[in-house]
Amino acid sequence: MEIIRGLNNLPAQFKSCVLTLGNFDGIHLGHQALIKRLKDVGKNRNLPTAVMLFEPQPLEFFSANNAQARLTSFHEKCHFIQQLGIDYVLAIPFNQTFANVSAAQFIEHGLIEKLQAQYIVIGDDFRFGAKRQGDAVLLQHNADHGHFILESLPTYIINGQRVSSTAIRQALSNDDFPFASMLLGRPYTIQGRVIHGNKLARQLGFPTANIRLHRKQPALHGVYFVRVKNQCQNQQYEGIANIGLRPTINGKTAVLEVNIFDFDQNIYGQYLEVEFVEKIRNEVKFESLAALQSQIEQDICIAKQIRAKLQTTL
Repeated sequence: MEIIRGLNNLPAQFKSCVLTLGNFDGIHLGHQALIKRLKDVGKNRNLPTAVMLFEPQPLEFFSANNAQARLTSFHEKCHFIQQLGIDYVLAIPFNQTFANVSAAQFIEHGLIEKLQAQYIVIGDDFRFGAKRQGDAVLLQHNADHGHFILESLPTYIINGQRVSSTAIRQALSNDDFPFASMLLGRPYTIQGRVIHGNKLARQLGFPTANIRLHRKQPALHGVYFVRVKNQCQNQQYEGIANIGLRPTINGKTAVLEVNIFDFDQNIYGQYLEVEFVEKIRNEVKFESLAALQSQIEQDICIAKQIRAKLQTTL
C-alpha cells in the first residue's frame, strides 16, 4: 500500500481508481464493510483502490481545544487499512484553504479531474465541502451526468446496534470494552513507538514504556489492565497502563505509560500494540510521589487479580 500526502503528489502511474472517503476513525465494522465493498469493485473493474482520509480530522481543525476523542491515529488507520488490502491511502491535509473549498469544486477538481474516480463508495451519512454542504445527493447528481458511478451503503448494524465511531467512544467512556470490541470487530488497542520519558516511574520502581498518542484527545483516561504485543518481536505480555495527563507531576499533554509485568528489556524505538482489557481506576492527583508509589503497587495487585480471574474463565 502506498500513502500519498495531498492530491498534488499523485504519482505518474496514478491514472484512475475506485474510491471511498471519510474520517474512518476506528476502522470499525461499518468502515470495514465499506472498504471490502470497494475492494470487490476494484477487482471487478481491474482498477486500483483508494481510501481518502483527512488529517487532521475536520472537527479537530475547527475545534482544536475541544476536539472529540479520537479512536485511531493516522498511523493506526493506515495500519488497519493496509491489512484490508487497499492500494492507496490519500491523506488530504485539512487546513483553512481546504476547508474553504466548496463541495462542487472538490468533486470537479479533486474527484473527477485529479483522481479520475470511476466508482465511489460512501457511507449514507457522509458530508463534505465548505460548511458540509456536500452529500450523497450532490454526488449522485454528478454520477447522473456520467462522471462516475456512486454507491451509498446503509448504516452497518450488528446485533441490532448501529455501528459508529460515536457509539464506540461512548462505550469506551463507559468502560464497556466488550461492546466496543463488538463494534470494532477486534479489541480496542492503541499502537505506538516507545519513546524516552522522564524516567520518574523507573525511579519509583515501576519502569514504563512511554508511547506518544498522536491525538489531541484520547478516548480513554485512567489506569487499566492491558495486554501488550511487541510488533517488532511478535511477543505478547501483560501489565498496567496509565493514559492521561499525569496530574501528580503537573503534566500538560496526554501520554500512554505501560508497566509490563516481569519485563526488563530495552525496547526504545520499538512498536507496541496495547490492548485495554479492564479499567482499574480513574487518574487522580496524589499529594506525594510516595502516595503515588503506594497506589501503583495496589494497581498492580488488582491487575494481577483481574488476570487470574480471566484465566479461570478461559
